[in-house]
Amino acid sequence: MPVIEVRKLRKKYGDRVAVDDVSLHVEEGEVFGILGPNGAGKTTTVECIEGLRRYDGGTISVMGLDPHRDKTELRQRIGIQLQESELPPRLKVWEALQMYSTFYREPADWRKLISDWGLEEKRNSQFGQLSGGQKQRLSIALALVGNPRIAVFDELTTALDPRARRETWELVERVRAQGVTVLLVTHFMEEAERLCDRIAVIKDGRLAALDTPAGLVSATSTQQRVRFKPSAPLDDALLTALPDVVSVTRTNSQVTVTGTGNMVYAVISTLAHHRIVPHELRLEQPTLEDAFVKLTGSTPDH
Repeated sequence: MPVIEVRKLRKKYGDRVAVDDVSLHVEEGEVFGILGPNGAGKTTTVECIEGLRRYDGGTISVMGLDPHRDKTELRQRIGIQLQESELPPRLKVWEALQMYSTFYREPADWRKLISDWGLEEKRNSQFGQLSGGQKQRLSIALALVGNPRIAVFDELTTALDPRARRETWELVERVRAQGVTVLLVTHFMEEAERLCDRIAVIKDGRLAALDTPAGLVSATSTQQRVRFKPSAPLDDALLTALPDVVSVTRTNSQVTVTGTGNMVYAVISTLAHHRIVPHELRLEQPTLEDAFVKLTGSTPDH
């Protein structure tokens, strides 16, 4: 059975429907991503799964437990990333882990977590003195201190610089390698593409798509792009006449050709036939961001 199963979830705030008829399931051991524009209902969906919000319709099962009815038991089995504002700035690293370990029946060894997650040198540092990456390491360690089967990370890498973000991705991969199922809410396409086995895309409170990253891309776009700078004058009509070419555009000296099927081979063959060398040639396949824009009509935040 899936470790998380959501059926026809519905949640309202007054007259506003935040989540409407969302169904999904998460298999044990996978990293399951939830994507969507701001206000789409991502966090509301996750908070209903965690038992932090009461839902108005549908059913949710997390490891066989009802998040509302079995809230106390569920909190013993699920690890939730803490938001930065939830920790006092003067609380020391070891104090935070020791304190949170007392909330669980069978906690992990918090001293080992300090070592495992690269916090040994900061064990006596106050939370407010930690860098963004160090705070995220502590956040992950706190989420794991109860020995959970599921860890929930909501916008884990927001506000991190690119280096700290990539370091955090490696930490998430380590969490999954330990057998923990990960539910990941993010708006970073690169993050979702690297980490997630499957992704649910939510738009306006409804499920717009659910598939692997590659599946989402292939289902929404079959087009490719090839960019180059021609070594000699090039008549666009030579390329637009090719059967697999959809469009030809120019930006200064660069030519961009978009198409399907054997477009790339046809373009290169045509250039060779006319003795035109494509300098700085780049082939661009459709990306998860392309799929996201097509599914939601929104550009993801960066």
